[in-house]
Amino acid sequence: MPPTDTGAGTGPVPAQPDSTTRRAATEGPRNSLFGRLTVEDEDPDSEDTLELCLPAEFAALRAGATTGLLGRPATWGSAVTPVGSFQLTPVRLDRDLSLVHRWMNDPAVAEFWELAGPRTRTEDHLRAQLHGDGRSVPCLGVLDGTPMSYWEIYRADLDPLARHYPARPHDTGIHLLLGDAADRGRGLGSVLLRAVADLILDRRPSCARVVAEPDLRNTPSIAAFLSAGFRFAAEADLPGKRAALMIRDRVLRDAL
Repeated sequence: MPPTDTGAGTGPVPAQPDSTTRRAATEGPRNSLFGRLTVEDEDPDSEDTLELCLPAEFAALRAGATTGLLGRPATWGSAVTPVGSFQLTPVRLDRDLSLVHRWMNDPAVAEFWELAGPRTRTEDHLRAQLHGDGRSVPCLGVLDGTPMSYWEIYRADLDPLARHYPARPHDTGIHLLLGDAADRGRGLGSVLLRAVADLILDRRPSCARVVAEPDLRNTPSIAAFLSAGFRFAAEADLPGKRAALMIRDRVLRDAL
């Protein structure tokens, strides 16, 4: 949102226009930040009434104060997949920290996540999201009742990533790791990526695209996204890596 004009109202007071001129002057452009302002002045002896129409983006930010910028992933429910019933469960530090810390210290995971090390490092990473502004939600992926993957669902349009690609409002991003080596390399990632992308599109009707930015060197991850219906859009130079920008479009959902 652009800053408020702090100089407004500090200059000389202009001559009072007639009601017709006043109405035209206060309507403003149709695409102004706060919508159109109209002045009702049918009775010259009555007080003017301003009708302020706020845009949907402002209402969404207001809603974010209570529902979060991503809604409530805990209420998204489960998805039936070819490998079982799958759902996202937001991380709880008291319950999940040890498990996520163990996964982050797996060499195959650490190569790309770069969060190996003491338990406090994982804890700090999770706390930053859990106590942040709600633009990123860390979750466990639970398959048939067993936690087996770690996910971050985030608002890509509000993330630093948005500086590196033509972001659109409500673009929603995915980070994923499969916890156990036995779950890797057998197509499980693509099945779950498709399921989570579908959950996002179903539960977030304002979101038209699900995006991801795996490391360009991580060819198995890129292959999984492609198999899940994402398309390769571009390469992007991000802090610490060169990434493949992957996009799943709502409009192509039924075709892929």
